Amino acid sequence: MAGILYNLYKPKLHFWPVAHCSPGKRAHQRPLGDYVRFCRDSVPEPGVRAVFTLVWPGRCAQLQSVRLRRRSRRCGPLTRSFSSEKVVQKDCALPNPSWSKDLRLLFDQFMKKCEDGSWKRLPSYKHIFSKNFQEFQTLYLDPSLVKGEERAQLFTRSFENGLGFEYVMFYNDAEKRVLCFLQVGPHLQGAPGFVHGGAIATMMDSTTGTCACRAGGIAMTANLNINFKRPIPLSSVVVIDSQLDRVEGRKLFVSCNVRSVDENTLHSEASALFIKLDPDKSLRKKS
Repeated sequence: MAGILYNLYKPKLHFWPVAHCSPGKRAHQRPLGDYVRFCRDSVPEPGVRAVFTLVWPGRCAQLQSVRLRRRSRRCGPLTRSFSSEKVVQKDCALPNPSWSKDLRLLFDQFMKKCEDGSWKRLPSYKHIFSKNFQEFQTLYLDPSLVKGEERAQLFTRSFENGLGFEYVMFYNDAEKRVLCFLQVGPHLQGAPGFVHGGAIATMMDSTTGTCACRAGGIAMTANLNINFKRPIPLSSVVVIDSQLDRVEGRKLFVSCNVRSVDENTLHSEASALFIKLDPDKSLRKKS
């Protein structure tokens, strides 16, 4: 990135990424007015005095105090304006301080199994930018159905660390199998002291769905039949084991069970049906 533009006003600090410079042109050679115009519409108060700091690699900072006028009194949330900006996302399927000893142990065991290529750890992000997701948007999604996409994020990754779903998935292509190691946080409570059944259903759907999509391509849930056996205590770790059973045309049949780490307790089991999407049909509103 060519540089970063900082806007300091009152005691707060806000920053906006700036556009890449053309080859051979240094960031400090770009007119500061370009950056000022970029931020002018986001000034929170008319006539606020702001200090801009333009930083570029290997050179000292340049300061300039500018009085700005806001064009409109309407000021919405700050958003990134440059589509060329490369967003680096955090992989949420890596250990963080909230992970328990059991979850870390399972993670380490299967990372060793990944070394021979039989298993593969699946990265997970709050915002989905996978190849399948981009293909889904291109082939199937009706733009008229999309609302608030810029604020959207994956439901299972919408909690702060340790409060909701902490999990990592591993995939075995030869066995058409996905294992999910899940730690359930205190914000998933249903009955006092236990995880809400809907939270378990969410992760079973996510795990079986991942298994179906890895094995057969882009698919969506048609049916998920769950039998709950024993409740799951909050803050415990369980193993969700899903496997592709058979394929009939566009139908993908997947089975799944949830067990304790020591495998002695069966918490729930399920069978799921997924339908592989037809590239010739988009998900459009019915008139």
